[in-house]
Amino acid sequence: MARTVVIGAARSGLAAVGHLSRSGRDVVLTDRKAEPEPDLVAQLGRLGVPGVWGSHPLSLLEDCEEVVLSPGVPPSMPFVMEALGRGIPVTGELEVAHRALRAQDPEARILAVTGTNGKSTTTDLLAHLLRTAGLPAAACGNLGTPLTEALEGARSGTRYALECSSYQLETVRGFRAEGAALLNLTPDHLARHGTLEAYLAAKLRIFERQGPEDVRVLPLEARWDVPGQGRTLHFGWREPDGDGAWCGGDGRIRLNESGAVLDLLHRSDLRIPGDHNVENALAALLLARHGGGALEALAEGLRTYPGLAHRIAFCAERHGVRVYNDSKGTNVDATLTAIRALPGPLVLLLGGEDKGASYAPLEAALDGRLRKLVFLGDAIPQLQRDLGHLPHATEWAFDAAVALAFQAAQPGDQVLLSPACASFDQFRNFEHRGEHFEALARAWAES
Repeated sequence: MARTVVIGAARSGLAAVGHLSRSGRDVVLTDRKAEPEPDLVAQLGRLGVPGVWGSHPLSLLEDCEEVVLSPGVPPSMPFVMEALGRGIPVTGELEVAHRALRAQDPEARILAVTGTNGKSTTTDLLAHLLRTAGLPAAACGNLGTPLTEALEGARSGTRYALECSSYQLETVRGFRAEGAALLNLTPDHLARHGTLEAYLAAKLRIFERQGPEDVRVLPLEARWDVPGQGRTLHFGWREPDGDGAWCGGDGRIRLNESGAVLDLLHRSDLRIPGDHNVENALAALLLARHGGGALEALAEGLRTYPGLAHRIAFCAERHGVRVYNDSKGTNVDATLTAIRALPGPLVLLLGGEDKGASYAPLEAALDGRLRKLVFLGDAIPQLQRDLGHLPHATEWAFDAAVALAFQAAQPGDQVLLSPACASFDQFRNFEHRGEHFEALARAWAES
């Protein structure tokens, strides 16, 4: 039997391994880690799937019918290029899941979200809106639960609120979303994509297979050459010329549907702070409406959505100092959003694994609002280069850096973790970093 080779033993790769194995495929998993964890070995043993560790030998391509990449595995790696050179199809977990979904549930709908910032909140809010409207919904994808896992036990007709990263979209071929949104685009992941144009091209693949019955949700000011045949809905801060959603100068959130203007609620009714979250809400509203949600229920869902963990989340207060966890702020634009959402003065924790972008744009947003910066982790040299002329302290170790931030804060200040960096220098992922920060904040508040 021809084999399928899955590269990468992170969550998406393991989800693909499990799905393919249960579907009767002959699967082998390969990962560059030399020593797999005992739990991983046991999991593969239960599935009857062999693991190849430490390298990706070309012998795996013999009798190989497909290579499936985890999102973190670049298609440019030599093993993958060799597979393509031999005519072996290369895809990702998202494509594998899409094939399975279309085969098992013709009534299901995919409502997909991509963009540089706001993807996770918009995806989670979208699922909340659909559930509030009484529709079966699952939030999945890059948000945390792979689509292959979300399919297990799902009801017929489920709406899949699917967060899609550029890494995931690089490897899709037949993927189609009945509704899809590109929220925004700023430089990110350039170490992988090389240029902003290549990064945009990966994002735009979310629309490629759409037909005229599908919708694509775009910012009013976007000037992208969008592929596919989907009908365009716009969102923004003024009324669009055609169908869409907007928040006007009076703060009211409205829809335009075939010329009928529908007034839903005031932005102050939202529980999530900041202009960026108004934009997220508008995009989620349009997708949820296309997914079948009734207007009254969607308005109620907007009022009741509490927000997502690790996104400008209040976590502690002591002596008038409030502490916020924005561990999901893994790039400069996300951190700019967090800075603008809080009144200041700010003690801002920056740093982690550097992603190659300049931190200089943060200076203007901090003007008149900064108490102190605290630089931490592997990005300290780059942070000192770009922002070292501002008031700051430096400490590589995360816990010690947080302690410095608490010491620097004065009554009325906000301590904000919004690192503008990845977490992998000291943590498993941004969730691990955020959970640890919240534990430190609670202990500080109770001391």
